[in-house]
Amino acid sequence: MDDFKSTALVLFSGGQDSATCLAWALDKYSRVETIGFSYGQRHSIELECRNQFVSKLRKSFPGWSKKLGDDHMMDLSLLGQISETALTQEKAIQMQSSGLPNTFVPGRNLLFLTFAATVAYRRNLKVIVGGMCETDYSGYPDCRDDTIKALQVAISLGLDTRIVLETPLMWIDKAATWAMAENLGGRVLLDLIQEDTHTCYLGDRSQRHEWGYGCGSCPACDLRKIGFENFARGQKP
Repeated sequence: MDDFKSTALVLFSGGQDSATCLAWALDKYSRVETIGFSYGQRHSIELECRNQFVSKLRKSFPGWSKKLGDDHMMDLSLLGQISETALTQEKAIQMQSSGLPNTFVPGRNLLFLTFAATVAYRRNLKVIVGGMCETDYSGYPDCRDDTIKALQVAISLGLDTRIVLETPLMWIDKAATWAMAENLGGRVLLDLIQEDTHTCYLGDRSQRHEWGYGCGSCPACDLRKIGFENFARGQKP
């Protein structure tokens, strides 16, 4: 593998999608680092889960552990201060007149990828991996493939160096995301994702379901639950 394609920085929040992307990157690249963002999210429990997940991942997959380098945590609390959303404030989750749910944090992924690019530039990491998806998602415009492609061009021009934005989940649904994890790391990785990642928008880890922890009723839990059920159904003979 040439040097350009051998290093990656993974946007790792501690959720199912980013955990699957981390495993994907570790399987593909020779050196991988991670980056997370604290922006005042209600489900900040995910930031605690990410450390536990990585610790267990290292123990379970020694080969991947050798590839896994530094973790970078960035404070973007200003984003939470200027965002009046159900992810950054104590308010009910509902649809807005714009057609988007009020869990949409405007500019979040744009900022995440831009800050990630500055870290990648400094660390000489050539690929940024994110869990954005345009198949099973809540309609967020900054998760769309067109947005990611446009941002890749802008970042590469702005840094005067080629940065590639990889989104391995872009065109697959949640059932296929579970299947990807199984293909990458078998039952061990599936168990880690079920037990040690967090997706619930409300930050609820008091209820353990077959698919993991969560309130079981928010949009994030619904996607994760339905995806797991479809994945499990597809496994049956």
